Amino acid sequence: MTAHVAEKPPRTAPAAPVRDKGRAGMWVRLVLLLLFVLVFLIPVYVLLVTSFKPLTEADPTQAWNLPKVWTTEAWSVAWEKLEPGIVNSFLLAVPGSLISAALGALNGYVLSKWRFPGADVLFTLFLFGMFIPYQGVMIPLVQLMVNVGDTLGVQLYGGIPGLVLAHVVYGIPICTLIFRNYYVTIPDELIEASRVDGAGMLRTLWSIVLPVSGPAFAVVIIWQFTSMWNDFLFAVFLTGPSSWPTTVMLNNIAGAVTTPYSQQMAAAILASIPTMVIYVLLGRFFMRGLMAGALKG
Repeated sequence: MTAHVAEKPPRTAPAAPVRDKGRAGMWVRLVLLLLFVLVFLIPVYVLLVTSFKPLTEADPTQAWNLPKVWTTEAWSVAWEKLEPGIVNSFLLAVPGSLISAALGALNGYVLSKWRFPGADVLFTLFLFGMFIPYQGVMIPLVQLMVNVGDTLGVQLYGGIPGLVLAHVVYGIPICTLIFRNYYVTIPDELIEASRVDGAGMLRTLWSIVLPVSGPAFAVVIIWQFTSMWNDFLFAVFLTGPSSWPTTVMLNNIAGAVTTPYSQQMAAAILASIPTMVIYVLLGRFFMRGLMAGALKG
């Protein structure tokens, strides 16, 4: 007769220390994030506080102090000075970003789904355009716009249309790259099925590809809108005083004897609002569209 010995259950490590360690790590990350947020918001605080100060209080030595007298005079003056530039910036950035998105979608679609001999070479040449500095093409670009404008009988140099054209052409490489990388993620079987059903290139683009291209359009529109809205160099070289966008007008808000800090801060906030609105509306698509194609193609 054999005796049965009860087996001892395996010993398990207590879970409390693990939970405590994970909780401590979470609090450390939270504190670091809050610290980064505070550091990021310091300039915003100075901008807002200074913009509501009268000129007598708007001084670098009092940048951290709250206004003794709250006033919106600086906002009124800044809007009056910036309004023509804001209008010009919208006339530049809205059509320019939409045209760039349309051209990028066409190029990316053809280079990813409708292959042809030399497609890779052409795509490489497109990418080379991303590395050409603005300063290297400025004088030839001015001469080209003057000559083309005289030939066609239109005013390209000195106005908004020429500035839109310059940004659209300069944005073709990055827009093509974004759309091509995104369209690589679309299964080729969908394109082949549309061909079998008799759909041509444009029909396939319109019915199959464009309906799922929202994230790529969001990335390109954010990228191009921000680039055009914040542009200064092209705007100075290619436009005249009546066509100056926001950045040039913002640069000109300065006094001859004293610097109107409150007006400059208010103008800076006004000039940044449209780009912030674009990021708020389309930002959730930005990383999704930007990372599309990173692991495929």
